[in-house]
Amino acid sequence: MNQETRASSSWDPMGLQLGTRNLWSWLMRLLSTQPEWLSTKMKFFLPNVELDSRDEPPNPEQRVVLQLRMLHAQGLATWQSFIHCVCMELEVPLDLEVPLLSTWGQEDELGDGEKTRLGPQLQHGLKRPHQGCGSSPRRKHFRQQQLELTRKYLQLLRTSAQRHCGDGVPKPGQTFGAHQPYVPPILQWSRATAPLDPREGAVLGDPKTEDSTDMSLQDLFNFKAPKGPRVTVLLGKAGMGKSTLARRLCQKWAEGQLDHFQALFLFEFRQLNLITRFLTLPQLLFDLYLSPEAGPEAVFQYLKENASRVLLIFDGLDEAIYPCSSKDTLGPNGSGPALTLFSALCRGTLLPGCWVMVTSRPGKLPACLPTEAATVHMWGFDGLRVEEYVSRFFSEQPAQEVALAELQGNGHLQSLCAVPALCQVTCLCLRHLLSGNAPGQSAALLPTVTQLYMQMVLTLSPPGSLPAKSLLGLGEVALRGLEVGKVIFYAGDIPPAIMAFGATHSMLTSFCIHTDSGHQEIGYAFAHLTLQEFFAALHLMASPSVDKDILTSHVTLNSHWVLRTRTRLNLSDHLPTFLAGLASLTCRPFLRHLAQRNEAWVGARQAAVLQVLRKLATRKLTGPKVVELCHYVAETQESELASLTAQSLPYQLPFHNFPLTYRDLSALTSILEHRADPIHLDFEGCPLEPHCPEALAGCGQVETLSFKSRKCGDAFAEALSRSLPTMGNLKILGFQDNQLKDPEVLSIAEVLPHLPQLRKLDLSRSSFSTSTVLSLVKVAVLCPTVRVLQVRETDLIFFLSPLEETAVELQRAPDPQETDGQRKEAEDRRLTLRLQKCQLRVRNVEALIALLLEGPPLEEVDLSGNQLEDEGCRLLAEAVSRLHIARKLDLSDSGLSVGGVSCVLSALSTCQALETLHISLLHRTAVLTFTQEPEEQGGTQERAAFLDNLMSPLSCELPPSSRRIRLTHCGFQTKHLEQLCRALGGSGHLGHLDFSGNSLGDEGVTLLAQLLLGLGPLQSLNLSENGVSLSAVCCLSQCMSALQWAAHLDVSLESQQILLQGDKRGRDGWTGGSSPEFPARAQFSGFGQRSIPRSFCLKECQLEPLSLTSLFATLEQCPGPLEVQLSCETLSDQSLETLLHCLPRLPQLRLLQLSPTGLSPRSPLLLADVFSLCPRVQKVDLRSLTHATLHFRPSEDKEGVCCGFRSCSLSLEHVEPLCCLLSKCDNLSQLDLAENLLGDDGLRWLLEHLPQVPISGSLDLSLNGISREGVWQLLETLPSRPRVREASVNLGSAQDFWIHFSKPGETLRTTLRLSECSFGPEQVPRLATSLSQALQLTEITLTRCGLGLEQLALLLSLMRPPAGSLCLRVEEPWVGRAGVPALLEACAQASGNVTEISISETQQRLCVQLDFPHQEENPEAVAFSLAHCDLGTHHSLLVARLMETCARLRLLSLSQVNLPDTSDASGLLQRLLLALSELRSFRLTSSCVSSESLVHLAAGLGHCHHLEELDFSNTWLSEEGTRTLMGALQGKCRLRRLDLSQLLLGGSTLAMLTQGLSHMTLLQSLRLSGNSIGDIGCCHLSEALRAAASLEELGLSHNAIGDAGAGHLAAILPKLPELRKIDLSANGIGLAGGAQLAKSLALCRKLEELGLGFNALGDPTALGLAEGLPRHLRVLHLPSSHLGPEGALSLGRALDGCPHVKEISLAENSLAKGVPHFCKGLPQLQRIDLASCDIDNQAAKGLAASFTLCPALEEILLSWNLLGDEAAAELAQVLPRMGRLKRVDLEKNRITACGAWLLAEGLAQGSAIQVIRLWNNPIPPGVAQRLQSQEPRLDFAFFDKQPQTPRGT
Repeated sequence: MNQETRASSSWDPMGLQLGTRNLWSWLMRLLSTQPEWLSTKMKFFLPNVELDSRDEPPNPEQRVVLQLRMLHAQGLATWQSFIHCVCMELEVPLDLEVPLLSTWGQEDELGDGEKTRLGPQLQHGLKRPHQGCGSSPRRKHFRQQQLELTRKYLQLLRTSAQRHCGDGVPKPGQTFGAHQPYVPPILQWSRATAPLDPREGAVLGDPKTEDSTDMSLQDLFNFKAPKGPRVTVLLGKAGMGKSTLARRLCQKWAEGQLDHFQALFLFEFRQLNLITRFLTLPQLLFDLYLSPEAGPEAVFQYLKENASRVLLIFDGLDEAIYPCSSKDTLGPNGSGPALTLFSALCRGTLLPGCWVMVTSRPGKLPACLPTEAATVHMWGFDGLRVEEYVSRFFSEQPAQEVALAELQGNGHLQSLCAVPALCQVTCLCLRHLLSGNAPGQSAALLPTVTQLYMQMVLTLSPPGSLPAKSLLGLGEVALRGLEVGKVIFYAGDIPPAIMAFGATHSMLTSFCIHTDSGHQEIGYAFAHLTLQEFFAALHLMASPSVDKDILTSHVTLNSHWVLRTRTRLNLSDHLPTFLAGLASLTCRPFLRHLAQRNEAWVGARQAAVLQVLRKLATRKLTGPKVVELCHYVAETQESELASLTAQSLPYQLPFHNFPLTYRDLSALTSILEHRADPIHLDFEGCPLEPHCPEALAGCGQVETLSFKSRKCGDAFAEALSRSLPTMGNLKILGFQDNQLKDPEVLSIAEVLPHLPQLRKLDLSRSSFSTSTVLSLVKVAVLCPTVRVLQVRETDLIFFLSPLEETAVELQRAPDPQETDGQRKEAEDRRLTLRLQKCQLRVRNVEALIALLLEGPPLEEVDLSGNQLEDEGCRLLAEAVSRLHIARKLDLSDSGLSVGGVSCVLSALSTCQALETLHISLLHRTAVLTFTQEPEEQGGTQERAAFLDNLMSPLSCELPPSSRRIRLTHCGFQTKHLEQLCRALGGSGHLGHLDFSGNSLGDEGVTLLAQLLLGLGPLQSLNLSENGVSLSAVCCLSQCMSALQWAAHLDVSLESQQILLQGDKRGRDGWTGGSSPEFPARAQFSGFGQRSIPRSFCLKECQLEPLSLTSLFATLEQCPGPLEVQLSCETLSDQSLETLLHCLPRLPQLRLLQLSPTGLSPRSPLLLADVFSLCPRVQKVDLRSLTHATLHFRPSEDKEGVCCGFRSCSLSLEHVEPLCCLLSKCDNLSQLDLAENLLGDDGLRWLLEHLPQVPISGSLDLSLNGISREGVWQLLETLPSRPRVREASVNLGSAQDFWIHFSKPGETLRTTLRLSECSFGPEQVPRLATSLSQALQLTEITLTRCGLGLEQLALLLSLMRPPAGSLCLRVEEPWVGRAGVPALLEACAQASGNVTEISISETQQRLCVQLDFPHQEENPEAVAFSLAHCDLGTHHSLLVARLMETCARLRLLSLSQVNLPDTSDASGLLQRLLLALSELRSFRLTSSCVSSESLVHLAAGLGHCHHLEELDFSNTWLSEEGTRTLMGALQGKCRLRRLDLSQLLLGGSTLAMLTQGLSHMTLLQSLRLSGNSIGDIGCCHLSEALRAAASLEELGLSHNAIGDAGAGHLAAILPKLPELRKIDLSANGIGLAGGAQLAKSLALCRKLEELGLGFNALGDPTALGLAEGLPRHLRVLHLPSSHLGPEGALSLGRALDGCPHVKEISLAENSLAKGVPHFCKGLPQLQRIDLASCDIDNQAAKGLAASFTLCPALEEILLSWNLLGDEAAAELAQVLPRMGRLKRVDLEKNRITACGAWLLAEGLAQGSAIQVIRLWNNPIPPGVAQRLQSQEPRLDFAFFDKQPQTPRGT
């Protein structure tokens, strides 16, 4: 036996047992030559074995034998995997490889003892773990022994950390076993508070703390922190190096660098998840990490006492599995799950004072983290770190240069390398690719993460072959693990061949794990979780055992905000990314080879993935899922999918509260490149990688970019500053709530000149110094696009307005050769500066002024809230004339004092542009506003100049740019006035002066009144809130006589409101000044009045007789016209009498108002006597004893006066004295006593004394409690009151009671209207008697008075006036139901002769005209007529009675009745018509008549030989009925008026009509509208009209008559010499027919009304009409006639001066600039309609002037035009001069609130207009409501409010 055989047989009998001695010998010899390889495998399969060279045998062969024995003792699975590694990696002859694999590569037959020997026992060489502190020896009582045990344990910890984490040893987490360089990643403090409740979501950023980039390892721990939990949370996405950093800390601690910590423990949650039993803290530290050799209790006690020097690191919190409750509490000695121990450590309940560091991916963090935990973000690599890593990886110089060149030439590859793990893979792939590709091409082979991993697999695979089976096997293991949430595998979980493949290529790592039973086992995991996900994706895509449904179910968008639990194992963050990447067309050959399937099979699986991505792309997603989707889509390299995704993104894309890396933004921008529309990116509360803005470089789709609620840092600001100039379409950039510092603010602001399209830059909530503010001002001054710089404390905003030049032109230096136009474009820029609360002081003012003088003209400067004091304000006030500020300078809250006000006023004396100065020291206000220079006003200047021309003469005398100086609440006293007035007197052009809120008192106001003369003409003086009494008011009232400009004094004494104004800006509601909605320039008044009205208003003052006498004495000197308004709580009778006796001494008084003022019940009698005291009083109006108004005439003319006492509680006792006082007034026109308490008794007394009161107009007694008894009194009084023209009584809810009187000389006729008087049957005789006695009564209307049909018949039979005619109208609901026979029967009972009967069923009205006395008919004629009737029937008896009473009937009118076949009415009418020999007019309109009924009517009409009028308009007749009617027309030669409108006239019926017309030689009116006559019918009709020589009216509208028919009419019209009216509207007449008609109508000399509207006539027709316009024309209607400016102007010239024209309509024609103007005027014109004619402001000027030449104009229609405020001003100016105008329609124009206010001003001048329609103009509803409340005649409603016709008209 040789030595080798002896050695092999001596180490173990196993080879003998297996019978494989030759294989063992060969294996020992082979491995003896590979000691390093064997050592590596030992470390992989036995990671926790201590291979101490001192304990190893010196003989190499014996060491191999020992190592093999240890491997075999580990278990069958481990041994099989090792044998596969031997065969796979070493050169094993084929004849030995087969026996090795067949003997030891499969499950062999080990003996029972061998199988069980390795079970519960520990392997040789493994450290025996401590079984718990409970079995430890008793506590040592000697301190020295305790310290010695602790020292040994701490040294053991360092040795263990050095062994497991030291350099040169493969570590878990490394992708490859070779030594890798370490480059520290970017670490950034956030100091965020972890969430207290998982439901609240993660809080991942705190803008209130500093960011710190490039932290050292020492910086991770703040050793100065106070006592309490010291927890650091390290957040980073996958691959950022969190686990590597944790082991780096262990290594550096083992090397002695982290000397603060004596003990360091490192735990991985992926291992802790495997421990399901409860643990105590000593068991966690000693059983699961490292056990002390002895004395564990003493060691743990030492750790507790020195907890501040203990660091526990927990890696992978995101991989932890959370229990159902994460809020378990644990005592100091308690036990619980590992996560509960972690929570107790974090909260300080266990090992208080210790340090805890935990790593996790971003997302939902558990509630166990304390609120004070510090958060550190790990961001991976920036560009410098990537270069450093590549340089270290490629240590050889040539390879290093080539690799760096490849990297720098590929931006996408740089993006991948920002993730350290990907950077490592990239370097490995580059090392492989650089050897086989030309320079510059290697990087192109790594376009995506998926292809990077794929290239890594190809790199590690054997050359020339792809181990498809091994790869798919590894993928199956990976997928199975992900599905059950497993990242740690045991040897039995992985087939030996797959294990060997993973171990060979370092895709698997091994480590020692601790089980629940307290034993240690070897665990295996993929080198990185993402690698496990990649292999799982390979298996899903390439394994035939996976169907497409399972494949697509894994393509989802994961939520990062869900905690991992036993039932929710979400470990597949990157799996969908790899699936998307494998769907790329580039991966198809690789997948085809891997799956061993054809291209169609692989393509179908790729298409399924892409289809799912398309569906996801169209959904509405949150920010994190949008980023994930962008990663997916970028991996696919599908441009079509990228375009779909990009276009599906919303315009505003928010990203809130989750971290974003450089790679995330790179993926987003790669998708946005495929988007056509702009997008808004909003990052709020998102932790951002410092250099991530570099990913936005060149992204032209971003229009708005916003970063909110996070700290930027210098690195972030610098990176953004580099990227911003490349974003060509960026318009809005925001940095709100980011706490920027000076350098960061300046670095971003300095980029502004390079952003030509930017509109807004928001840097709010930043922190910057005063020097930075001045630097920002310099940037704003020099940057040509900046329009506004707004700074307020921490807020900072730039508003920009891009110029036309490109970005290159904006950066160029000034060119001396540039044109004046180019310079002017730059000079046109106006800059607004708002520097509020910026701590600016006096020393900064000069520097600021110097900067502003160098810049462009200023729009506005706001320096409020600074510390400028008097000197700084003075310097700025002196500089304003040089600064050229266009709008405003705000110096509020700047420390200005009382003494400084005069200095500022003096300094402003040279500033000509000052418009307003407002200083209020109490409110810390100091604001200066300026007028625009003429060349700057642009289009607004013309409009303002136009409105200025409307000012009154006094206003025109004032300077055009009068100043408004407001010195309010400044504490000024009398002693300050002279100095202030001197400063004010030098300022010039002072218009408005406001001293309100000061302490002037009576003395100061008196002094100021004397000083006013030196200030020049003012427009207003406000002295409110100055402690003024009534004596000072009297002094001020003298100013209206002493100062020409003082026109209006308004005083509210109690509230201390005192305002002295110049020429008034309106009446009533606008007395106090300008309306807030309208600019001052738009307000005007006067409208050319010759004298300036003055007004005096005194409110809230108790008026005693003495004070009234004194007050009116001062007003006597005031020039007029004068209006006085007094208001007080109560005015005594003595004071009222004093006031009334003062009135004759004020001849200039035009109006006196006492409103609101409480008056006594005796005041109506006092006011009634005022007509005798002051004959100039024209009207007295007292309402509710609180509102009294007296109007005065300019002179004592004899016009009628009006007197009204509404709601004054007048009763019976007041009637006699009131009538006595009113009897002194001989020209009383109207008396209004409505809403009083007169009752029936008061009415009786009033009617009795009425003859004493000479009323010539109307008496209103409405709402006085008058009953039916009062009606009887009125009826009984009528016979003795012949002057009553009309009496109207309504006893219903309206309670109206009006009496109108006739004027002297008028015919004495009385009309009586009684409504809702409820007369009973027993009262009908009394009613008939009363009505019969009123001889002058000519018309009676009874509306809803309770009279039935029987009562009506009785009333008709009992009414018997002596002589004359009487018209009785009855309006009752039963009239519409009674039927024609019943109504005729009632009429037959009349005692007089019935001459007219009119029945309207729809209007429920019966009208009967009676003649008295009754005249008997010739008995023979009656008998002859009755011979045709059957006297045995009821109708015959009725006809007999009707013949007696209606023998003289001349008019029978039936409207809206129904005469069906079953009706008896037609038979009755037939018999009646046969008997009416004198019937002249028969009307049956708007009714429905059957054919049978029409036969009866036609038979009756056939005997009416004297018929002169026949009207069947709008009545429905059948075709047979129409023919019957046409037959009845035959022989009616006496007809003068015929109306058959809306009857359908066919060929036969029209022929019958024309035949009948040919014999109607007396015909005067023919109306055939809407009869469908057409051209042919018009031809026949024209021939028939040749005989109608007397025809005056011809109506043929709506008949479809074209040019041919118009030609036939044109031929016959000149042969109708009496024609006065013709209507051809709404036909089809065109240019040809219009021209013929124009020539023909010129020959109609008597034509008065012409209607040709709604025909396409055009301008030629208008020109023809203008040439021969009839001289008697009164009405011209040409709406919608296709007229243009030329035709309209020609008509206007022809109409100008026509004396008879009353109505013109040219609506709906495109007149534009051709609106007719009149020079001579139209004296009779009443209505003009120019609606929808495109009339604009310019055309309205001449039109408004034309209206003044039409004095009779009542209605103007200008709706639906283009009229604006200028047109409204023109109309408002002419309104007061149009005395008869009642209505103006301005709907749907462009009039604003200003124009409406101007119209209200015009109405206030005394216009008689009843309504101005302003619906659908651009006037805000609130303003419209206020305007209408002040002027009710302005109507803004959609529905037209028709004006109420005055009673009695």
